[in-house]
This record gives sequence, structure tokens and C-alpha cells, in this order.
Amino acid sequence: MGTQDPISSIQPDLEQPSHAGGNGSDANNELDEDRLAQFGYKQELNRDWGLAHNFGVSFSIISVITGLTTLFSYGLSTGGPAVMSISWIVVSFFTLLVAIAMAEIVSAIPTSGGPYFWSAMLAPPSWSPFLAWLTGWFNLLGQVAVTTGITFGLAGLISTAITVKSPDYEQTAAKTIGIYVALLVSHGVVNTFGVKGLRLLNNVSIVLHSAGITALCIAVLAKAPKLQSAQFVFGTYHDGTAAEEHEGTEGWGRRASPAYVVLCGALLSQYTLTGFDASAHLSEETKKASWSAPIGVVSSVGFSSLFGFFVLMAFLFSIQDFERVLDSKYGQPVLQIFVDVAGEDGALVLFSLIMVCVWHCGLFSMTSNSRMMFAFARDRGIPSFFHQVDGRFKSPIRAVWLAATLSFILALPSLGSQVAFAAATSIATIGLYLSYGLPILIGLFWHKNFTAMKGPFNLGALSRPIAGAACLWICFITVVFCLPTANPVTSQTLNYTAVAVGIIAVGSIGSWVVWARRWFTGPAEEVAEAMRLGVDVTEPGALERKEKEARAVSQ
Repeated sequence: MGTQDPISSIQPDLEQPSHAGGNGSDANNELDEDRLAQFGYKQELNRDWGLAHNFGVSFSIISVITGLTTLFSYGLSTGGPAVMSISWIVVSFFTLLVAIAMAEIVSAIPTSGGPYFWSAMLAPPSWSPFLAWLTGWFNLLGQVAVTTGITFGLAGLISTAITVKSPDYEQTAAKTIGIYVALLVSHGVVNTFGVKGLRLLNNVSIVLHSAGITALCIAVLAKAPKLQSAQFVFGTYHDGTAAEEHEGTEGWGRRASPAYVVLCGALLSQYTLTGFDASAHLSEETKKASWSAPIGVVSSVGFSSLFGFFVLMAFLFSIQDFERVLDSKYGQPVLQIFVDVAGEDGALVLFSLIMVCVWHCGLFSMTSNSRMMFAFARDRGIPSFFHQVDGRFKSPIRAVWLAATLSFILALPSLGSQVAFAAATSIATIGLYLSYGLPILIGLFWHKNFTAMKGPFNLGALSRPIAGAACLWICFITVVFCLPTANPVTSQTLNYTAVAVGIIAVGSIGSWVVWARRWFTGPAEEVAEAMRLGVDVTEPGALERKEKEARAVSQ
């Protein structure tokens, strides 16, 4: 919010005529802008997204085909079909609880800041700045890691596709990074100059991810020479966690327990069902945000859970030879399934559709990243240099290219580590879910503050039980996805997730103690207090009257 007075900057123009009698669209837009003003902000981004667009962005970022394709090899090696299929059901249920708990908060506080702003609003004044700071940095880490995982995964898919017709092509880390940079640039350019086109691309993405992938799965099932049995899909366990370069090494299933492998294998499902906070980050560009944004959060997770299960089943039932798929000469089991079913030419057509979907997923992931960084810079969580909207294109261009740059940096360890991609997916999962969990936990502890703010999406008596279950699940996966997934643990197979998350935790807490606490206040204190008291801060004198009443009652 810069250095301007937070209250004076949001006082309404009392001489303006009432907008209650305007046409429906204009009236809704002005109501949304008034709501945003209550949080201390003016409308800077174009508010021209509807519920379908809001849903579409989260649905595109969740992009079940992206997570399933890029981590299919991980899933087969870490538990096999049984773990992949059953964990999807379990993870979907608990992820939906997280989404419902988040949606209730989104409805109350629909701003681009998302989780860090929620933490600031829900926490008591003494804790508000620190919890906003901590949540913001976890969300930023998760956002960047999600874009890294998606786009770096696409770079790997492209490299793999090249080998189908060019067997002599050598896939190297340097070549993959080069493709990755080109993809990041393409996403950055579209987000910079194509803001109006994003809505069109969003519609295209919805069609590709739903109708396109449905047609792909039906074609694969219909073309498959044989289909596996349900016993194979739900009962085949495979432990491939022994590092390939260490012959004779046993996997974690024997060294520890099959349960250990099962827990680690759930990463495929949990990483895939990630990124639905995009509906919140786009709330300042969404009409009827207090209703559309929470519905976007819940519906994107619910539909993705059902649709993802269908896609996963189609792939698993279409496996022709488990060992050949597991040790595919292409290094990509989904591509091997397509080749076995449709031949190389047909496989490339099917695989190209998936790669186009993954490109859209990375594009909208960067869109979400830039909105979060734009909002965090607005409250000085990162340098205010990044809080700038280009007047011509109505895009937070500086935040867009900050997101691209950070995603590039996070992928660099892949040049020297075989497990860098899996680590990026773990970092994305843990970073984002911690940022989801903190405001949910705050609303659970200080529920009275939250109750005063609730919007139209209100869980009533179920609010606290659902929030509690969501927080317990997030704590559980935070521990599980920091565990090593390859045995033995060496510098090449270490799960660096705990290191990355630990650096952010220590760095954010340490920077707060040393210097940030002296100047970072998060959202305006007056605005936060008004929200806790259920007061419209744009109404002159309302906050003062409410505080006076509160003092009178306490006396």
C-alpha cells in the first residue's frame, strides 16, 4: 500500500451518486470495488473475470494431466498402481476439506494477497504482522516452486518426445534447462502483453483439460489391445525406491516398511491437487468475488478430484506390460503406454495434446504467481518496486518477470542433482499447503475474529471441525514429504525439500526478528481492526463508534 495514509486513501467520495440503481454488471463491479476499499486498497486490476474464468484458472493450474504425467514414473516406482489409485481417493478427500476451509476465508476476505492477507486479518493485532510475513513467504516459495515443477516438467516432456523420432538425441540437463528457459519466456510474454487474451486462453485451457483429455483417455482405453484387471490396478504394489546406481541396495519397503513407501507415494496425488489458491489471487479481477472466488476454489478441487481419478484409471488400466512401462526406453511411462496402444505416430499426437495442456498450466501458474507478488509488494512484504501495474496492458509486468526469474533460479539445482524435480514438487506442495494451513489455523484459534468477517460462503457449525481436520492433514503431509524417497541417502538422492522449506522458515523468522518487525505492518492496522469488529471502514466514524461501544461494554 506504499506510504500513503491507509484510511484517507480509502475514504469514499461522498458527492458521488449511489450506484445501487445502475445496471447489474456495473453495480456488481462497484460493490466489489467497495469491498476491496474496505481492505484499504483501490481497484487497480481489470475486474472482468466471471465465475467460470475464476474456476478455470484454478482448474488449469491443478491440471490433473500435468501432475499425473510428470510424476507417473515416480508413482510407479514409489508404491506402484495400488498406491497411486488408493492414495488418490484418500488425498482427494482431505484436499477437499482444505479447499472448503479456505473457501470460507476467501469469501470473507477476497483479495489478491490471498493467504498472507488472510493471516493478517484473522490474527489479533499483536500477531498480525508476523503471521502475515511468515505466511507470505511460504506462499511465495510454494508459488514459485509450482511454476518450476510444471514448466520444468514440460521441458522434460518435450525432450522425451524428441527422442521418439530422433533416438540419437541426447537428453542432458543443460538442454532441458534451455528448453525450460524458452518456456518461461513464453509464459512471461503472454502474461505481459496478453492480459486480455488470458481469458480466451483460459477458455481454451478448460476445453483442452476437460473435453480434450476425456477424448484422449477414451481413445486410449478403446484402442488398447487389452485392459488390466481391477486386481492389478488396485492391488499391485511395487517398491522401486532403491537408487539405480547402487546395485544390490534394497528399497525403503524392506529397509523401513512398505507403509513408508505408501506414504511417500502419496506425493503424486497431493502435488497434482495443488494450486487452487489461484482463485483467491484472482479475486480482485473477479466479479462477485465474495461468492465466485470461494466457489472457484471448491469446485476446481472437487471436479479435478473426480476427473483426475478417471484419467489415472484410464492410464493404469491401459498398461500392456508393467515392466516395459516401468523401464521405458523413453524414460516416460505415459508415453510408453501411448506407444504400446497407438504406435509412435499416434503416441506423439496424444502426447502433444498433453504438452499443450501443461503449457497452459504453467502459463496460469505464472499468472497466479504475479498476482500474489504484486499484492505482497503492495504491503511491502517484498520491495514495492514490484507493486506496479502497466497502464497500457493492465498487467503487473514487474511481478510477472520476478516470478519467471525466481522459477528459473529454483530449477538450477537440476544441473547437478537427479532428484531436483521431485524436490521441486515437494517444495511446491509443502510451501503452498503451509501457507494454506496458517490462516486456517489462525481462524480456528481466534474464531471470534473470523466470525465477524464471514462472507456468503459460511460453514456455520461445521467451520471449526473442517478447519481442524484440514490443519491436521497439512501437518501430516509436511512431515511425510520431507522424507527421503531413494535409498541409500546420498548428496544425489537427498530430499532437499526440508532444506528449502527450512531456509524459508529460518530466513523469514530471522529477518523478522532482525529488521522486518521494525517496518512491516502488513495490511493497515486500522483496516484489520475494523474487519475484526465487523465494521465498514469506509463509513466515516464507524470504527471509532464501535471501539467506543466495546470500551463501554468492557467497563
